[in-house]
Amino acid sequence: MRVEFTSIPLIGELRVPDGRGPHPALVFTGPFTGVKEQVTGLYAERLTERGYVTLAFDHRNFGESGGQPRSHEDPQGKLADLRAAVGYLRTRPEVDADRIGAVGICLGGGYALRFAAFDPRVKVFVGIAGAYNSPYMMREGMGPDGYQGALASFGEVLERQDQGGPVEYVPAVGEGGAMPGEEPFAYYGTERGAAEHWRDEVTRASVLELITMDNLMGADFLSPKPGLLVHGVVDAYCSPEGAHAVHSRLDEPKKLVWLDARLHIDLYDTEPYVSQAVAATAEFLSAYLAAPASAPGSPG
Repeated sequence: MRVEFTSIPLIGELRVPDGRGPHPALVFTGPFTGVKEQVTGLYAERLTERGYVTLAFDHRNFGESGGQPRSHEDPQGKLADLRAAVGYLRTRPEVDADRIGAVGICLGGGYALRFAAFDPRVKVFVGIAGAYNSPYMMREGMGPDGYQGALASFGEVLERQDQGGPVEYVPAVGEGGAMPGEEPFAYYGTERGAAEHWRDEVTRASVLELITMDNLMGADFLSPKPGLLVHGVVDAYCSPEGAHAVHSRLDEPKKLVWLDARLHIDLYDTEPYVSQAVAATAEFLSAYLAAPASAPGSPG
């Protein structure tokens, strides 16, 4: 069912499983520029079939949700959106307010990690093909001079945008896009990822947000909450090294599942990888979001 929450407003799709509740619940956050009819909606639908109330929603500035400027990545705003989404789930009679988890895919993996680490209402974290952004890793990859040059290139862009001037946009995918290369275009630029409310644009300032956000830090603070990482063995856009880095910094209980996927977008919508990711997620969650009468156990 279509739901609306917060004054922004945020628009989401609430899915409720069959059977008597209250049920455990999951909040979703997804890829850069993604909307609820795409990747998060697919995973939400599949995990509702496994017995979870799910909420996939459009973050502020994207899709059907409100917010300005449009198509702008707002890291602090996204974390606030996730807090509001959990607050909304806790008001629903179908939801057991003490059994809520956060699931992130692609860029959402990092947001879900940082969010789950600091929100006491969230009991478990799952990251699928996650991007765990850190300015330290960005600087290492670009080199100190390259990183400083990248930061400097956004000075005038930020000044114009912050003073109410015209917002500068770039394509989301394709030539000159914020997500260059064939893979992002193969999903977003074709019927494969077609969605009524997705737009092939993003503010240029959003790229600055991507290279300065620190979501990896969530790995140092998630404990004692459990964390699951599901990742493809080859991923040119969200590196396996990032998943390794998170896993190494997490305390127990934790689990890292490698899938034999060779493209990042394999975990967006391609079988058997989506089914494998859903199965691994459901197995892990069953140990930590079980009904109170059940004794939780570690999946190993």
